[in-house]
Amino acid sequence: MARVAGVSVSTVSKALNDNGRMAADTRERIKTLAAEIGFRPNALAKGLLSNRSFTVGLLTNDTYGRFTLPVMAGIFEALVDHGVSVFLCAIEDDPALGKIHVDAMLDKQVDGIIATGKRVDRSLPVDLAGLPVPVVYAFTKGEPGSVTLTSDDRHGARLATEWLKELGRQRLVHITGPREFVSAVERAEAFRTVAGNGAPVLHGVWSEAWGHEAIDRIWKEGGERPDGIFCGNDQIARGVVDALRERGARVPGDVSVIGFDNWEIMAAQTRPPLTTIDTNLKELGREAGLMVLALAEGRAIEPGLRRLPCKLVIRDSCGGGRRQN
Repeated sequence: MARVAGVSVSTVSKALNDNGRMAADTRERIKTLAAEIGFRPNALAKGLLSNRSFTVGLLTNDTYGRFTLPVMAGIFEALVDHGVSVFLCAIEDDPALGKIHVDAMLDKQVDGIIATGKRVDRSLPVDLAGLPVPVVYAFTKGEPGSVTLTSDDRHGARLATEWLKELGRQRLVHITGPREFVSAVERAEAFRTVAGNGAPVLHGVWSEAWGHEAIDRIWKEGGERPDGIFCGNDQIARGVVDALRERGARVPGDVSVIGFDNWEIMAAQTRPPLTTIDTNLKELGREAGLMVLALAEGRAIEPGLRRLPCKLVIRDSCGGGRRQN
């Protein structure tokens, strides 16, 4: 490349890496020529010079991929323009497998590791404390003093409940997952902050069957029936919508329904399509990628838990359509 451009190797390196002092037209000429001949800098040599491998490891126990895939998409999006590759290791819930993958990552001299999982209140089954590379936690419980990112469940629940009230719904019910999940507890608490301390909260499992069962229970109890239902995830919401239809209750005419997660396959196939809370997992992944990159480059990042805001996605199960937050 240097011979073709008629300049020194160091000049080519400075031009392609946007550092060093040289005339702007020289830098542009070298970049244009590199593009024309398909020149690619030697990654090994670049890594040796910078003491970096330009790779990041991604560990997860979410083998289903419901939460990992959007997080991973955000990580890729954040790092691809920086020339950093990401490789994924699924560790199931097996500590021995987790250690094998972590050791392999360290052998490959990754610049950092991102740990992500399937719930925010459980750590991955592998010890990531004291590693010689930076670790960022995304949608999983981090080590004390770590950099950890998660969705703001309380914010999402407030958005959902406030939207039901803005639509004029007054008899609100929250149907959600098990109490042992921090996310279920936080969403329920935020719901009651907006709907009132006496507003009913029904805890069950994260499934369509539970949504269907909860409606059956409410109908059998008699009394005033809800005109607005906020569900702890989209699967519960789909079960709720189906059960309401079977009982002749119109959605959204008689009852407005909101889910949580914006699992698009589930939300789009619900009839009517489901209004829901998007947890912004892709943005969460993007932030995690940028943070691990910053740490790998030696920049200071304040440790602690960062909660990213959620977004209300309006579809037909609520009626209305005046805004998206």
